[in-house]
Amino acid sequence: MHVKKNDMVLVIAGNDKGKKGAVIDILPEKGKIKVQNVAIATRHKNKSSRSGGAKPGITKQERWIDSSNVKKI
Repeated sequence: MHVKKNDMVLVIAGNDKGKKGAVIDILPEKGKIKVQNVAIATRHKNKSSRSGGAKPGITKQERWIDSSNVKKI
């Protein structure tokens, strides 16, 4: 893996091409990374009895992207 956690990277391919951010999480066995404020996904949560009181609502979180789509800056 050519990037580490907390490295600053530039997205060079995909819908978020040209965005910069810090690496916040890595999956080296799959070659995937999460970059801060890049590839944001909206998740809708319903109240369920199994979640132990988790609040329902809309949350935004980063998606996994392939590490080959970024370069270190």
